[in-house]
Amino acid sequence: MKIIGYLIQKEFLQIIRNKGILPILLVLPVIQLLVLAYAADFEIRNLRIFWVDQDQSAESRLLRGKFEHSEFFHIVDYGFSIDEGEEVLNRGETDIVVIIPNQFQKHLMREGSGDILLNINAINGTKAGLGSYYASQIIRDFNLEIGRKTVVFNTQNYVTVNATYSFWFNPYQNYKTFMVPGILVLLVTMIGAFVASMNIVREKELGTIEQLNVTPIKKYQFIAGKLIPLWIIGLLEFTIGLIVARLVFSIPVVGSLWLLYGFTAIYLIMILGMGMFISTMTDTQQQAMFVTWFFLVIFILMSGLFTPIENMPEWAQKITLVNPIRYFIEVIRMVMLKGATLDKVHTQLLIITVYGLVINGLAIWRYRKVS
Repeated sequence: MKIIGYLIQKEFLQIIRNKGILPILLVLPVIQLLVLAYAADFEIRNLRIFWVDQDQSAESRLLRGKFEHSEFFHIVDYGFSIDEGEEVLNRGETDIVVIIPNQFQKHLMREGSGDILLNINAINGTKAGLGSYYASQIIRDFNLEIGRKTVVFNTQNYVTVNATYSFWFNPYQNYKTFMVPGILVLLVTMIGAFVASMNIVREKELGTIEQLNVTPIKKYQFIAGKLIPLWIIGLLEFTIGLIVARLVFSIPVVGSLWLLYGFTAIYLIMILGMGMFISTMTDTQQQAMFVTWFFLVIFILMSGLFTPIENMPEWAQKITLVNPIRYFIEVIRMVMLKGATLDKVHTQLLIITVYGLVINGLAIWRYRKVS
């Protein structure tokens, strides 16, 4: 332990002397968390609409009013011809062209149904799909209102069903509440993996690795001395992220802080061990950076942070079973937002523990030491 203590002291001295590394480790993640939490927002709002009304009736104006009062749409201009709407759509000045045909009100009153046309820019499929969904909800409300007017006019009896909603775990349906914990996992993972992967390689490039190799330091002591300082910094970075999440985004930790920190501590050992393993296999910092980036991109995109795992193909869902970032994102959301206890996350904890033992064992085995 005394030898490991000296190695830890050496690592901290190197970090302190490197004036550029501390801002990268502690300041930049906070800035990234603040920026990404606002930028990584998949809620679609202020979709631009070009309104073509060839009917100019009370019903068409009622429908237009519903779109105007929606937080998801913004009517940018009006026209009277389909060609004009298509031209605006081709120029990219609108997202949706709503076309109300002539005799729209007449068909509604006489036949009980009427047709409108929505031309949607579908280059961004997600945006187009959500836009059409939001529009269909407004049209549905319009149909209900028109239907009630017709029923009252005919003095017939009708039945209405009212639903009461109760939103659990994120009552205000704030997307940042869902994204911030995942982004915090992402930042802790990226900083830990990149710094760890370039740690031993940096010793190789500076030539100090040979001096360490001829000492009686054992391989596990060397890896532990490299890992523990970064582990402490990772926990400090995680703490700062939790404080920012609470003070800036009002995201509480509903569950146990001890459980959250316990899982984070084991996860950091695993992700830092992965970086150390990559560092033992590469000869330059550039190689280490590219290898680390290759694996992190796959892990991040298949972690469930941006795309729900349930929406992935079956073969992709099986691959995510070996993705450590997936389990940390699941646990941090369950503990922070749902108040999950150990019995709810013990499976993820066991997987990460085994992952950490295996990857750190490989790092110790792969490190070549001249005795």
